[in-house]
This record gives sequence, C-alpha cells and structure tokens, in this order.
Amino acid sequence: MASTSSSLAASRMTGLEIRASVSLASIFALRMLGLFLILPVFAVHAKTLPGGNSATLVGLALGIYGLTQSFGQIPLGAASDRYGRKRVIILGLLMFAIGSLVCALATDIYWVIFGRAVQGAGAISAAVTAFIADTTREEHRTKAMAMVGGSIGLTFAGSLVAAPVLYRLIGMDGMFYLIALLSLAGIAVVAWVTPEAPPLPKKPASIVEVLRDRELMRLNYGVFALHVTQMAMFVVMPAALISYAGLPVEQHWKVYLPVVLLSFALMLPPVFVGEKYGKMKQVFVAAISLLLLVQVAMWAVFAQAGAPASVLVSILVLFFVAFNVLEATQPSLVSRIAPAAGRGAALGVYNTLQALGLFCGGALGGWLTQHAGPSAVFILGALLTLAWLIIAANMRNLPRRGQAQATPA
Repeated sequence: MASTSSSLAASRMTGLEIRASVSLASIFALRMLGLFLILPVFAVHAKTLPGGNSATLVGLALGIYGLTQSFGQIPLGAASDRYGRKRVIILGLLMFAIGSLVCALATDIYWVIFGRAVQGAGAISAAVTAFIADTTREEHRTKAMAMVGGSIGLTFAGSLVAAPVLYRLIGMDGMFYLIALLSLAGIAVVAWVTPEAPPLPKKPASIVEVLRDRELMRLNYGVFALHVTQMAMFVVMPAALISYAGLPVEQHWKVYLPVVLLSFALMLPPVFVGEKYGKMKQVFVAAISLLLLVQVAMWAVFAQAGAPASVLVSILVLFFVAFNVLEATQPSLVSRIAPAAGRGAALGVYNTLQALGLFCGGALGGWLTQHAGPSAVFILGALLTLAWLIIAANMRNLPRRGQAQATPA
C-alpha cells in the first residue's frame, strides 16, 4: 500500500511544480500575445499609416520582433544561467513594455517597426523555459511544456477573438497600451507568484558544448522551420479568409477559435501516449509529415485561387494539430538533452532560431506575396518542412518519462 501511495504521489505534479508551470506559462503566453494580438488586424490597419501600403514593410513590422529576439536569446539565456532566471525575465518584460509604448505612439509604419524591434529585445523565452525545467521533475516536464504550448494556443485563439473587437473599441494604439500594462502585470507575477528556482550550478556550461550537440541542432533547425512556416502563412491567411470564405476581418475568430481549440484537443493524446511509451520520435516525425502535407494542400488551394471554406478550415485544423504537437514537445526535449549547467544557453540557442524563424517568416512571407504571389509562401514552407523531415528521420529515439538516457533508433 505504501509503495502504491508513493507511486501515485510521484505520478502527480506537486503544488510547487503546478504553481511554477502555470505562472511561467502565463508569462510565455504574454510574450506571444505581443505577436498574436496584432496578427489578425495589423495588415488591415497598416494601410492607414504612412508607408503601410507596402506588403514588404508590413511583413517586416510583423517579423522584426523575431529578429531582435534572436539577438537577445543566447546572451540572456546564458545570463540567466549565471545571474538567475527571475532577474533576466523581469528585465525582458520591461523592454517589452517600452517597445509596446513606442508602437502605441507610432505615427507611421517605420516607428511601428522600431517599436516592434524594442519589444523583441525583451528576449525571455530561454530564461522562462529553463526556469520551468529547473522547477519540474523530468517525468513531468513534458506536461509543464505542454502547458506552455497550450497557453500559446489559447493565447492565439483568444487573440483572434479579441483583436477585431479591441481594434474597433480602442484602436491599434490602445491595443499596444494594453500589452504594455499586461507586461507590467507580468513583472508582478514573476516577483510575487512564481516560486524561487533551485540554486544554479556554479560553473555554467560552455556555449560551444551546446552548439556541438547534434540532437540539439536538429531541434534548433526544426523550430526555425516551424515558425517561418507559421508567420509566412499568416501574412496571407487573413486575405484568404476574406476572399475565399467571404468573412470580413472582424468575423475571422469564428474560424480560428474552433480550429485552435479542436486542434489542441487532438494534439494531447499523441503527445502523452508518445511520452509514456517512449514513442516520441514516431509522434514527432508524424507531426512533421502532417505539416508537410498541410503546406502542399495550402499551395494547391492558393495556386487554384480558391477552395470551399470547409476545405480551408480542415487544412487549418491539421496545421494547428501539427504545430501544437511540435510546439509543446520541442522545448521539453531541449531541456532534457541539454546539460543542467547549460540549460539556459541551450534554450537560448533554440529560442534564437525560433525568433529568426518568426522574422524570416514575416519578412519572406511579405516579400514572396508581393513579388511571386501567395502560393509561393507555401512552396517555401514545404521545402523547409521536407528538409526538417529528412533531418528528424535520423534523430535518436526519445526515452520514456523518467529514463535518463535515450537509446539509439
């Protein structure tokens, strides 16, 4: 009986683990809110700004957030290994708030681009994910990272519902002021709600050690490809819903909300089953294959300049199932493969590639749409995803929960 009770206790997250995971997932969601909240309406709003008629500049305004994120992730991730997670996260949230204020006061597209760059300089993703890894046991880390993935999905869905309403009520400047206030609230959460992390190793791991790890580099390429694909896709998706589904921008939430919620429900079983039975490689490769299928299907839709709304919605569901599986599992895998003394640095590299993906997806998506047409966006996504599938096919099989070492495939 005592052994059974001990086993049940070990299978559950502790109150401290839940508190750390939920509070840090909310901070991560806040960072993504700065990206997602403007995504459904900015391309429309930009036309009211001087310089906003250029699809390239609109894509740059969306994507430059990711470029400046990429500059900060490695140094701030490594700094969190040395000086502590909380200090780095609070500093990043302050930068995020300042950038939001610049965007709120912007009078043309160029000031918006600058403000978005300042927002992105608050590069806290590595510190947040390392903090989660520090405060959770390995057997519960995928659950904790799934909370992060779920918070991103719910933030995306909530943004798609709220953005048109907020835009109508308070305008784009009001939305940026709101994001700044939420950033300051996030600082309070980190300071007073998030528990303290355990002591960090006295000697952080070398960044060179992190960069030499082939398994980590597979994941780093993967997160880059995933976010190029996501951002490029949403440069063209708002216009597609208007043209093909006949939905004005303020009604796009009627598509996005059920799509995101359904896809989140569908992604949970394969993630937990794969983790429990040591089949994560198979789940991972299947999700990449699904993402490739989605890119080909989207190319076919846009190349033919139209498709029934039901087809477009079905493809979107499949996209978000693949996206949510990959978004939830990759940070957990990085935290498990990386040495404990270099977790912040490893996640810094990972989030640098994620941020570069956001930048390249926005910038390339805008440029390709303007110069080659929207179907070219999905050719780019398909090529990147195909390369990812080839790279992932040779990854090591991933361990079951609680096992320290992966075994060769």
